[in-house]
Amino acid sequence: MYDAAVSRAINEDEAALAMPFVRRLVRLIRAQESYGSWEGKSDAELLADFIVTRKQRRAIPVIGDPDPDVLWRLERFYTAVGLAIEERSGLIEMKPMGASDDCFSRPGVWSLCRDIHRFGFETFRKLAEAGTKLVDDATAAIEAYPDEVGA
Repeated sequence: MYDAAVSRAINEDEAALAMPFVRRLVRLIRAQESYGSWEGKSDAELLADFIVTRKQRRAIPVIGDPDPDVLWRLERFYTAVGLAIEERSGLIEMKPMGASDDCFSRPGVWSLCRDIHRFGFETFRKLAEAGTKLVDDATAAIEAYPDEVGA
């Protein structure tokens, strides 16, 4: 039974790593690496820091400045989302909104900023689903309101 569960998890990870959003995230990360230290790493190894289990999440303190590595991963994730939206919608140079703008000007976003220390996903599948959902939702909004975005 244990072998079947491990096999299922491995197959699920492989399927998630093959999803378009995750492929885009991997390409983005690899494109920004300039020293060759990630050259021999697999995609799963490259994205391993994006995986944060519940146990790990509970161990991370909320107080204090977020770790620079967390901020880097957060930026890579949302940059990949933005690139996917641009590609799918045909819009060019979407204006990014700074984290401080999001934290203080939008209702309901404060929880993202409060939990920024714990940014990560339980599994590669959840990483893929979260990115894909953001891209799908944004693309649907752009298609529903083309006059608002200048498409």
